[in-house]
Amino acid sequence: MIYEGTTGMDEGAPTTARLSEVLSRAGRVVIAEGPPDKADSADVARIAVSAAAIADLAERLAIVDGGTGDRCLCNGWPTITVYDTADRPIACWTLHHQSGLRGLGDCDADLRDGPALTEWLAERGLTGSREIQEELAARDAEEDQRRLRWLEAAPAGLRDAATEVCDPPGNDLEAWSDRLREAEARLAALVPRGYPDHIERIRVLMAWAGVPARESTGGLKWYDTAVQQQLLAEDPDLILTALTIRPPSPAQLDGAAELFASMEWTTEHGRQLPEPLRSTLIGHIQAEGTAPMRFRMRHGYYGAEDSA
Repeated sequence: MIYEGTTGMDEGAPTTARLSEVLSRAGRVVIAEGPPDKADSADVARIAVSAAAIADLAERLAIVDGGTGDRCLCNGWPTITVYDTADRPIACWTLHHQSGLRGLGDCDADLRDGPALTEWLAERGLTGSREIQEELAARDAEEDQRRLRWLEAAPAGLRDAATEVCDPPGNDLEAWSDRLREAEARLAALVPRGYPDHIERIRVLMAWAGVPARESTGGLKWYDTAVQQQLLAEDPDLILTALTIRPPSPAQLDGAAELFASMEWTTEHGRQLPEPLRSTLIGHIQAEGTAPMRFRMRHGYYGAEDSA
């Protein structure tokens, strides 16, 4: 079993100088694409870095001195085991999220250039970190596109306020939460000013609330929830009226499918919808509904157990 902190360096802040001192005594370094408890497994890819290349590795492992003051909760990988010239293990470090290093002091430390280390490993056959980074980049790009689609669907006059609401979280979650609450409050204040008529406002919001129904990633994001909460604050009888006073658009029916299946709505108002709204919504789902809509329909949302 490999344990982190073999050197006893579990006290004091991590620094590049400490890292360099350990590597100056190294005879070889083994890097395994797995966490410490899996590093010795036969099916885990690994490379051995010889003395000639250790200095090159040391440059890629340079960290921001002082550390982050915290420890990531995951196991971390790859695992980097340092052996001295007598082939005894003297240190065991792990990479975290391809951007941090653990095992050099009393907390994790950010790498000065995580991407450079990722490429260095990939050039030597350990491509796991690069593949993870590519997956994360693709996911981030899709999230950006999803936010853009939501913004493009924002009702007239609300785009600027909506932009503030969908601002993605940063590293300081508490500060982001405060900003989000303020942005949601500004948006909630603007909506009735721009759409003072209750029926028009509900129909406009319902179409906007339908955007996430067609997203392949599924589920509601925080900005989707901001719109749904505004609908939930409206008079429920007026919501039903707004959807029956004249035929709703497909986008509004998508929004209705999301709203009427939400826990907040069903807890307060139940699942049974009045006619003709029920039949209109079921017909829309049968003709054009997504898999989640059909699932909810089959399981009794909208009062439609017999409409599968």
